[in-house]
Order: sequence, then structure tokens, then C-alpha cells
Amino acid sequence: MLWRGLGEDARLLWRGLVLFRGVAAEASRLGGHLAAPAAPGTPRQPGTGAARAPATPRGPARRLARTGPGAPVLVVATLMVLIMTMLGVEQVTGMSLLPDRLTAGLRPPPRAFPVLPASPPVELDIQAVDVHAPVHRVGLAADGTIGVPDEKRSHEAAWYDQGPTPGQYGPAVIVGHVDSSTGPAVFHDLKRLRAGDRIEVDRADRSVAIFEVNAVERFDKERLPVDEVFGDFSRPNLRLITCGGRWVGGPTGYADNVVVFASLVKARRP
Repeated sequence: MLWRGLGEDARLLWRGLVLFRGVAAEASRLGGHLAAPAAPGTPRQPGTGAARAPATPRGPARRLARTGPGAPVLVVATLMVLIMTMLGVEQVTGMSLLPDRLTAGLRPPPRAFPVLPASPPVELDIQAVDVHAPVHRVGLAADGTIGVPDEKRSHEAAWYDQGPTPGQYGPAVIVGHVDSSTGPAVFHDLKRLRAGDRIEVDRADRSVAIFEVNAVERFDKERLPVDEVFGDFSRPNLRLITCGGRWVGGPTGYADNVVVFASLVKARRP
């Protein structure tokens, strides 16, 4: 795992440097057309409103002025360093910190994946957080949200049966309690998952869908990004959802949702 992580970081760094070289070259080309603001007290030419150019530097100062990288290049370099640092943090924490449009071409492309026929899940295994739980069905609750398991079944997970089954195209959704009146529940340690952890879902047809965690995120329940969580039909995905954050009581319970984003990477067939 360590060597694979280092290899991915090296590839990301190389892509970042290539991108930086291209952007820096463009910035250097444009830099000559950018006018710096005039310093206070700079004399102006009558009628033009433009600041008079300072005297051309001579000797060593002139050579430095010609060979310096220029402000645009330094700004781009600083931004690229920050982006690569944040990508490294994403690799370690599993949290998505940068918008996709800012990192297009830097993240590793998704791997090849199988696609499975419809078959409901019957068991969930997540070795990294010691989860081995049966899975039953839930539908829509009376208020139009995804239903949750009864408290008496807090040690079970529940698959939302109005969406894809695990292994089909789209996001299969499995929900579970973080705790109950008797203590920790099935998804109590979900927040500890990290990018690269494996999730195995046993299905009714005796096949096993194996997912790899992409990210773990926490969202305010009132501002859940529906498209991001439920809208990706580009490949077979899995969403594990539980509660988290601050306890506010009432019908809300915890203020946030913890969402695990995972992608299908392998399947075992009977």
C-alpha cells in the first residue's frame, strides 16, 4: 500500500509540473502586457492619465529585471504548490478538498470496472472498521426521505430499494444508524474509513461486489448536495450514509450526514 501510494503521488506531481510549465509559459507571455499600478506621487503625462514609466535600470539591476521570473509566474507556481499539497492531503485523509474543475487532469483516472446485473444486497463486510452486518430493504419514509432501519435493527444496514442494486450503474445507497439508545450501532465507525479501503457487498445471487472507498465526507443535513451524492451514473458506485456531527435532538438528531463514496473495482461470481 505504501509503495502504491508513493507511485500515485509521483504521477500526480509529474502531471502537476507539466501543467505548471504550460501555464507558467502562458503567464510569462502575458506578463509583458500587464501594467503595474503607479506608485503614489508618480508624475503623469498631461492629458493621458497614464503614469510615466520609471527610468530603465542599468548594470546588474537591469540584468536582474530581464531575467527575473515575474509576478504572474510566481503566482502560478504558488498556486500549483498549494494544489499539489491539498491533493496529497486528500490521498492521506480520504477527504475531497478541492473542486473537480480545479484539479482536472491531476487526479488518477478511474480504473476499469465490472458491471453486474440487478441483485439485492444481503450482507455488508467492511474489514477496516470491523463491520459484518446483514442488509435489509428500506424505501421512502413518510416525509419523502430515504427510510432508516428500525432502532431494534440498529446493528443491521439497509439498502434503499428504489435505487440501483450494488454493482449496477449508478449509486447504490446503503444506510445505517451511528448509535442507538443502547450504544454504538452498525455505522458507528464509518467516519474512520479512508480512501483505498475495501467494502464487500454479498448479493442475493451469491456474487460479491467489491468497492473501493474514494472519499468520506460530512454534510449538513439541510444542505446535502443531492447531485453529488445520488447523481453519478457514470459507473457502479456505492454510498454508505449515517449520521454525524453535533447532536441537536428532536426529529433531526445529529446535525450532519456522513457519506462514504465508493466505486466498484472487482466482483466475485459464484
